[in-house]
Formats: sequence, C-alpha cells, structure tokens
Amino acid sequence: MPAPGSLRPPRRVIWIGVACALAVIAIWTSFILVARASATRSLPPFDIAWLRFAFAGAVALPVLLWRGWQPLIDGLGGDARTALQRGAALTATAGVGYCALAYSGFFFAPVAHAAVLMPGSLPLWTALFAWLLIDERFSSQRIAGLLLIAAGGLLVGGQSVWLAFTGAGTVWRGDVLFMLGGVVWALYGVLCRRWRVGALDATLAIALGCLFSAVPLYGLAVAAGAVPTGLTTAPWSELAWQATFQGGLSMWLAGLAYTQVVQTFGPLRSTMMTSVVPPLAALAAVPLLGEPLSAAALGGLACVTLGLLVGLRAPAGGALSAPARVQTT
Repeated sequence: MPAPGSLRPPRRVIWIGVACALAVIAIWTSFILVARASATRSLPPFDIAWLRFAFAGAVALPVLLWRGWQPLIDGLGGDARTALQRGAALTATAGVGYCALAYSGFFFAPVAHAAVLMPGSLPLWTALFAWLLIDERFSSQRIAGLLLIAAGGLLVGGQSVWLAFTGAGTVWRGDVLFMLGGVVWALYGVLCRRWRVGALDATLAIALGCLFSAVPLYGLAVAAGAVPTGLTTAPWSELAWQATFQGGLSMWLAGLAYTQVVQTFGPLRSTMMTSVVPPLAALAAVPLLGEPLSAAALGGLACVTLGLLVGLRAPAGGALSAPARVQTT
C-alpha cells in the first residue's frame, strides 16, 4: 500500500471528504449562532451542556452494545487502564471542558468574538500543541498564517481587555472563555493524533465519559437545588431542540465528519478548512441576531481569514501529515 499522502485519493473519496467538510462548516457555523441565541432563552449554559451529554450518551449506549467494549479499549490503547486514562483526557477536553467554556462564553460576548477566538484560532493552538507533543515542524508560510491568526485574536480580544481595564463592559470574560475553549479543543485534536484514536472511538469515549460523570453529577446538583436551572421550566420544544442539535449534530455528526475530512485531506489542511466559519458566523449574526460588527471585529476577522487561507496553501509535513487511524468495527 502506498505511504499516506504519497498518492492523490480516489475521486470518490475526495467527494466524500468535500461533503463531510461542507457538513462540518455548516454545523460549526450553526453551533455558534445557536449557542449565542440560546443565551437569551430559558436555559443557562450548563443546562445546555447537560442536554448535549445526555442525548449523545443515549446514542452511544446502543452503539457500544453493538460493537462491544473490546474494540473501544483497543482503539484507545489496547488495555483497560490506558483506555480509561485516555478516555478521561478526551472527555475533559472535548467534552466537559470545551462545552463549559464555549456555552458560558456566549453569555458575555457576541458571535464575531466567538468566531475569531474559537474556530478561527484553532490552527494556532493546534500548531502549538503539535510542536510540544508530537514535534511538528512548520514552513515559513504556515508560520506567517499563524501570525496573522494571532493578530486577529489580539484585535478582537485586545479591545475587550482594554475596556475591562477602564471598568467598562464584561465582554472580555467571554473572550477569555472562547480562547480557552479553542485551547482545549486543539489539545483534544492533537491528543487524538498522538494516540491515533479514530473518529468513532473518540466520539464514543467522550459521549460515554460525559454520560457516566457529568450527567449524573449535574443531575444531582439540579435535584438538590444547588445550581440555577431551566430544565424544569423550559418548553419541551426547546429541550428537544437543544438535545438533538447539540448532542446529535454538534457532537456525533460533526465529530465523525471532521475526522473523515482529516482522513481525506490530512490534519494540517483540515484545521485550515475552517477558514470560512468565522466570516460566515459573524456575517450571519448581523441579520439573524442583530449583532453589529465593530471595526476591531472586522479587522480581526480579516486577519484570521487571511491567516487561515495562507496556512491552507502551505505545504503539509511532519508528524501531523499522517492520517489518524479510524476504527470501523
């Protein structure tokens, strides 16, 4: 078999990868808009995360019964102890950590900030962790793209920090949460590549990890009245929509589709294929949510989008150029 990346994938595989990329772009853009709109509805951020975890876990259980435990253990390292440790790490990053940070951020900052500081900055943090954890090296063109992304983040976040020092506004809190959300998601991606965890195994591990930890713990806190909640008062239509969109589309479908994109085009280019998400989300928020674009936000979006496009054209190489293994059984 040819070495990974030595031959162009078959046309059918390319078209499947393109379809998956379009699905990821649509879901990621919708996720930002839906999460921001949800901040004005009945459910606080941790309620939304709980619905996501409960729905995704309910989907994971029959999948686990169909496959059995052993393929999951094999996909996470081959022995139960290693699988448990890695599953916990993936749950803490892409599961509980990312959701808690991202959903909370939308209660303080607008869509344009989320677009720049989460999907827009993802290649920057991915590059950092790839360099630290798997000794990835970058071309000068890719470094130039990363510097443009960093400049975009400074344009958006810097304005909020300045306002915080003057005692005006709380947007900076959302910016910090969004930035940390991008950090933990990037760490999750690099850990998957380092450990060669496939799409189905990673998604199953996160869904089950959240189902057996965050779901019962938060449920007990709600039952004891220890946390504010809208789960008992929100309309059933809102609960069903959030559970289906967050747990089904955002977690299951987008997670599996993104890894297929990685299989087709390589991890380096896949992280750059989110280049259209920041401008799409920010522009859509103007008519849909009534959020105006400030000069700083426009400048940050321009820098991030240009940086992503520059990085996308850069040659891929190093440890991240090999596709991650996908479990199919």
